[in-house]
Amino acid sequence: MVTLTERAAAKVRALAQSRGGARPVLRVKVGAGGCSGMSYQFDVEEDVRPDDLVSETSGVRAAVDPRSDFFIGGSVVDYEESLMKSGFKVTNPLAKSSCSCGASFNV
Repeated sequence: MVTLTERAAAKVRALAQSRGGARPVLRVKVGAGGCSGMSYQFDVEEDVRPDDLVSETSGVRAAVDPRSDFFIGGSVVDYEESLMKSGFKVTNPLAKSSCSCGASFNV
């Protein structure tokens, strides 16, 4: 299961509100690609799927499918914003290495 920090939950809530969504879900997936072999993918959605693993922070749900959870289970998703970069940042305890930008990893 993946959890969100308060900052990540606030950003997901703001993104969902700008789209007219009432109860936001941040879907976190793992895809092939990136410097290190696997990459994090994020989508803001309205619903969870029956087989999702779900956590909730301040009314915002984080959903992960079982296949992705194998690679990112136990991760924490934060949101960082600076002059150089803005976006979701994943702290993945299963990652053996990651690229310098933090967008891809391997296990």
